[in-house]
Amino acid sequence: MNKTLKVPTLAQLRSEGITPEVLFWVGCAGSFDDRAKKITKALVKIMNSANVIFAVLGTEESCTGDPAKRAGNEFLFQMQAMTNIEVMNSYEVKKIVTACPHCFNTIKNEYPSLGGKYKVVHHTQFLKSLVEDGKLSIEGGKFKGKRITFHDPCYLGRANNIYEAPRELIKKLDAELVEMKSCKKKGLCCGAGGAQMFKDAEPGNKEINIERTEQAVEVKPDIIAAGCPFCNTMMTDGVKNKADGKIEVKDIAELIANAKDL
Repeated sequence: MNKTLKVPTLAQLRSEGITPEVLFWVGCAGSFDDRAKKITKALVKIMNSANVIFAVLGTEESCTGDPAKRAGNEFLFQMQAMTNIEVMNSYEVKKIVTACPHCFNTIKNEYPSLGGKYKVVHHTQFLKSLVEDGKLSIEGGKFKGKRITFHDPCYLGRANNIYEAPRELIKKLDAELVEMKSCKKKGLCCGAGGAQMFKDAEPGNKEINIERTEQAVEVKPDIIAAGCPFCNTMMTDGVKNKADGKIEVKDIAELIANAKDL
C-alpha cells in the first residue's frame, strides 16, 4: 500500500485551527538514524491508518538532552530541555507519544521539575490503547507460528515498569512469545544506555550486546522484538556476530505495520 504519509507539524495544524490528539516526539534516532527512520515510518503509517490526528515539531524539535545528562553534563541537559519545554508550552502540548524510551523517560520524569508537565506514553502503550479503543485491528497471519522474543529496554521496563503493553501486542500477532532467561525486572541492558552507545566500552571480557544476544539466541527465536531504536541497533549488531544475521530484529511498530500490509 503506497499511500503518501501525512505528517503535519504543530505549526501547520495551528495555522489551520486544528488541535492534535497527540504530539509525536520523533527523537534524534528516529529522525537521523537510517534504521530508526523505518520505525518512525511504521508508526506514522499505523497512526494514519487509524485516523489519529497527530503532529510533529519538525525542525522545532531538538534533542531531549538525555545523552548529555547520562554522560554527566547537567548544564547542557538543562539548556536542551528548557529549549524544548518553551517550544512545547508555546503550543500548549498536553500529550506526547514517542518510540524512544530514552526520550520517553526524560520527558516524563525529568521535564516536570523544569516546567514541562505532559502526559507521555511509549508507542507500545499508545498502540495498545488504539487496539482497545477499536481504532486499530491487528491480524497476525504473517507471524502465525513465528517465535518472537521481546527485549525489554531499560528505560521502558525497569525505569518505568512497562512490561505488558509490548507483550500483549506480540500476542495479538498470533506469534509464540518466548522469554529470555533475563527478562522483565531482571532484563539485561543491550549495552547502549548511559551514553555508552557513543563510546568504546570499558575493558572487560565481553561486550554487553553480545551477552544479551546470546541469551536471545538460546530461546531460538525467528524475530527479536524491540521497543527502542538504540536496543534495535545493538541487538542487530549482536545478531550479525552470533547468528549470522538469520534472526530478524524488528520494532513492535514494524511488526504491526507489516502484519497490516501498510
